Amino acid sequence: MPTRIIFTEEFCQPENLYPFTLTRQIQDIRVGILTIREKWEKLLGLTSYDRWEDDYKDLDRSIRLEKITDDDSCFMIHGNILPTEKIIKALKKLKNGEFISINGNTGIIFRFSKKEIQEPNKIKVNKAITIRDKVKSLQFPWDIFRLNDYALREDFKLLTEKRKSQKISKTNRVIKADNIFIEKGAQVEDCSLNASTGPIYIGKNAVIMEGAAIRGPFSCGENAVIKMNSRIYGATTIGPYCTAAGEIKNSVFFAYSNKAHDGYIGDSVIGEWCNLGAGTSNSNLKNNASIVKVWTPKGEMNAGQKCGVFMGDYSKTSINTSINTGTVIGVCSNVLETGLTPKYIPSFSWGSDGVKRYELEKALADIDNWKKLKGRSITDNEKTILTYIFKNY
Repeated sequence: MPTRIIFTEEFCQPENLYPFTLTRQIQDIRVGILTIREKWEKLLGLTSYDRWEDDYKDLDRSIRLEKITDDDSCFMIHGNILPTEKIIKALKKLKNGEFISINGNTGIIFRFSKKEIQEPNKIKVNKAITIRDKVKSLQFPWDIFRLNDYALREDFKLLTEKRKSQKISKTNRVIKADNIFIEKGAQVEDCSLNASTGPIYIGKNAVIMEGAAIRGPFSCGENAVIKMNSRIYGATTIGPYCTAAGEIKNSVFFAYSNKAHDGYIGDSVIGEWCNLGAGTSNSNLKNNASIVKVWTPKGEMNAGQKCGVFMGDYSKTSINTSINTGTVIGVCSNVLETGLTPKYIPSFSWGSDGVKRYELEKALADIDNWKKLKGRSITDNEKTILTYIFKNY
């Protein structure tokens, strides 16, 4: 068995997953309970690294292929691919110099050692292993919430297999208890938990306050809080250390973000360290029920009939913000708007029109203040990435 995983974004077009890939590699996007990286690591029992891509996101975990030693054998995996049972089965049979092709298309997983590395960015392969399977991959931001139902169910099986849930308190109203898993330290009292439509996973030390009504598939991450009388529909992920309240449907909150008050968020993806002011709501369906068009770096694209908001890391909204259908908000924006927001709000905007720019030093200081609320502080890596984004986007 190889000794490590190396993820690569090459051929994955990470720019199409804006704004989330501004601040992270694709493999660190959360879909389901876990990030893509965490899924592969847990399934294979290996530590993962990132291939050196020669860009501003090459940080502590990045590794140059020419640094592979004689004793190493590696899997190189496209960062936007979600694992499936067929892929894992085929991967475990790979030999050095072989790669997996899905339905005869481009290779997505390679096994190699130092012998196969011909140049810094060139690996010699001699055999394709073709399997027939439906590829689960992130191509655009809306794929995150579209694949969340599938990913939640797969992660639930992965995390709970041969394990026993903490006992569900009798104060709760429960439907299909055998499809609910509560980790140690979680507090769930006087709630409605309906797992007949999909599994419900409550992470370690999470708190589900009284009156919350949850319909699966659903995940509440470690140390996350669901506030009183929240209404949450599947397929929804509330990531680690998030706070959620109000009405949420078919959405993914990555980690450390807050929607602590009433308001509606649906068919949306919220990055890390975001804060939605009280009463913030998004539209996820146009008044004429036509296809929603979403801004991308390559121009507008059709995102389907239902699509809410894609909010980059560290961004915030003021109270009662009304977010337009299919809105994209960049990284570290402070959205202040009295009417419907524009469909695209650039990174480091102050206000929704981007006329006034968030000063970099003030933005970094404000991020540090927000992080201190959850016992964290801004890191040097974050400063490096955000400074690059400020200067180049």
